[in-house]
Amino acid sequence: MAQHTSHRHDGQDHHHDHDHDRHHGHDHGHEHGPAHDHAPAPTACCGSCGSDAPAVITVADEPVPPGMVITAVRIGEMDCPTEEALIRKALGAHPAVGWLRFNLMQRVLTLAHQPQALDDLLALVRGLGLTPEPLDAAPQAAPGPVRRGLPLALAGVFAAAAEAVEFSRGGPDWLIAALAVAAILLAGLGTYRKGWIAIRHLTLNINALMSIAVTGAMLIGQWPEAAMVMVLFTLAEWIEARSLDRARNAVSGLLALSPPTASVETADGWAECDAAQVPVGARVRVRPGERVALDGEVESGQSAVDQAAITGESLPVEKGIGDTLFAGTVNTSGELVYRVTATGGNSTLARIIHAIEEAQGARAPTQRFVDRFAAIYTPAVLVFAILVALLPPLLSGGAWLEWSYRALVLLVIACPCALVISTPVTIVSGLALAARRGILIKGGTYLEQGRRLGWIALDKTGTLTAGRPVRTDFAPQGNTPPAHAERLAVSLATRSDHPVSQAIADGRSELAAPVDGFTALPGRGVHGTIDGQTYWLGNHRLIEERGVCSPAIEAQLQAFETAGKSTVLLASEHEVLGLFAVADTLRPESREAIAQLHALGVRTLMLSGDNQHTVTAIAGQVGIDEARGNQLPADKLAAIESLLARDASVGMVGDGINDAPALARADIGFAMGAAGSDTAIETADVALMNDDLRKLPAFVRLSRATHNILVQNISVALGIKAIFLVLTLSGMGTMWMAVFADVGASLLVVGNGLRLLRHR
Repeated sequence: MAQHTSHRHDGQDHHHDHDHDRHHGHDHGHEHGPAHDHAPAPTACCGSCGSDAPAVITVADEPVPPGMVITAVRIGEMDCPTEEALIRKALGAHPAVGWLRFNLMQRVLTLAHQPQALDDLLALVRGLGLTPEPLDAAPQAAPGPVRRGLPLALAGVFAAAAEAVEFSRGGPDWLIAALAVAAILLAGLGTYRKGWIAIRHLTLNINALMSIAVTGAMLIGQWPEAAMVMVLFTLAEWIEARSLDRARNAVSGLLALSPPTASVETADGWAECDAAQVPVGARVRVRPGERVALDGEVESGQSAVDQAAITGESLPVEKGIGDTLFAGTVNTSGELVYRVTATGGNSTLARIIHAIEEAQGARAPTQRFVDRFAAIYTPAVLVFAILVALLPPLLSGGAWLEWSYRALVLLVIACPCALVISTPVTIVSGLALAARRGILIKGGTYLEQGRRLGWIALDKTGTLTAGRPVRTDFAPQGNTPPAHAERLAVSLATRSDHPVSQAIADGRSELAAPVDGFTALPGRGVHGTIDGQTYWLGNHRLIEERGVCSPAIEAQLQAFETAGKSTVLLASEHEVLGLFAVADTLRPESREAIAQLHALGVRTLMLSGDNQHTVTAIAGQVGIDEARGNQLPADKLAAIESLLARDASVGMVGDGINDAPALARADIGFAMGAAGSDTAIETADVALMNDDLRKLPAFVRLSRATHNILVQNISVALGIKAIFLVLTLSGMGTMWMAVFADVGASLLVVGNGLRLLRHR
């Protein structure tokens, strides 16, 4: 049995409870961080393909009671709320169970329980006529619907024959009854078995209601109708199961993207190995036209790789030495040799699949509402049916058989299956479509909430811009030799991983001198000791705080910033030694993305640590509504809170650690360029797998389409129930019509939800 714990949040009710260290990357503006030391890549194994490395299955971050463990089991028969209610009733109050979590789309039950009680708990599930099986670490496709073709076809023939004999009065009553019983036995034994189990556990689900209704129809002599009701119900269940599998396959189809084997370098040459067995550090070869089996870093070769399955990009991306490869992508031209950076179970694709499957298990707001409504609706209709059977005959002399029949019809429409199944199908379809487009949404909560976004705040560097600025100007100050000032600046910049620092040091690392006591000053810059003297490299704020600014420096700063350039200053303890101007380039899609957001009624705010002149210049180029510069992490957080105070739903887009407080405080936090990042994929509310900002308006449009379909489905399900309630009370509704309408409504809402998979 797979037992596992997780330390993630599930995406529900998250507004003030995020991990403040969840987003990856670097800060923006002049915030220089400490250097990152990169460990050398491990060497590949020789002679074998390594050891097994199972995937890690994650579950939502439910608190685990002391002394309990988490177990996940797959239950092949659990594909609608009927089975969920039975299991919840059987296990929910058990003293050895902490909590239960259901993923009906993947047929997975996750529970917290006392370790020694697992066998007893599984025995209780088997007592419900269900088959719990260990959930393997590797994700697997859910089983398909049971084949019922021949028995169901024969049942339909017998039911139609019973109807024909009765309608034509061409045979005795015993023949009609025999034909009906044959149809019911062929089509309905499974329903009766499930219904009896439900009644035995004091649960009135669709199987129990249908069993009672069909039995009641037989008792009052409605043999053909009882047979037709059972055949229609069984047929609809089979069709519905096949329809639901389309939604399941939308996610499980991602599993087929990774090839099962990889060409691995061994001591004897290249050998085909099981991809799941290839260890980190192994060298793998991928030929033109082949799919990449594992995440890795290119060591030799040049090629274009189709990354649509991961990032949603429509065009192949050029890959060369040092570039990242993702499992499931397609090598289109040249041969590549790469070193594996993650095992098969921990690849970017595997984490995407795990994240989507986990998101399916979380109840979206509409689904939670529907569940609460259904819990009231079914018993209310049941009580009403009993009153319909009893009160008219007792109070007004109505015919017992007639009103009993109407009560049986009400039992059929008492089941809320169409209503309950409509929301998870729609949500899963939306999540799967988003993943295909390179948008990883971490739960139905965010998918639904995206339609309400009134503001989206964006960082500048690495979000609106490419995040790869280049040095444009160097203005030495005072009597310091330019070569010496540049050496000092490059020495400090080389130790920082901030994009602006990288621009200063680019191509000049041979000038770097040893730096002692290197320290990052968040929101300001860095400082360190070179040749016994302390120097500072940072933004205007840092120089002002040091008290070494001057009118001449201010004038030079003004000139650079008016031109839309970011400026970094080098200073000693007593004076400024030089100014370095760098310019970033806008992402080509930024302007279009902002225009699309505005067309959707979403306003935009830029938050950047850069100076106000540069921020204003960039905002003007892309059409941002508001732009705020000189933003420290606390300032960005305050800006988000000020937007929330306007009763607006707010999203925050960033890729830096220093954006984390603002990302956490926003209603929806978007992580940019999440492909290949463990942190972003596992903890972001919405992870954009590449840096294309046009995915933001695409997310909003998908959220609105999802909401529209949810409203349509709920309206259809409740509307059909209401119509047949009126028809039944007026004496115009029949049992087979009610079944046809009920299962028809289920098929309608499932099909409507699946439309999202084709949403453009």
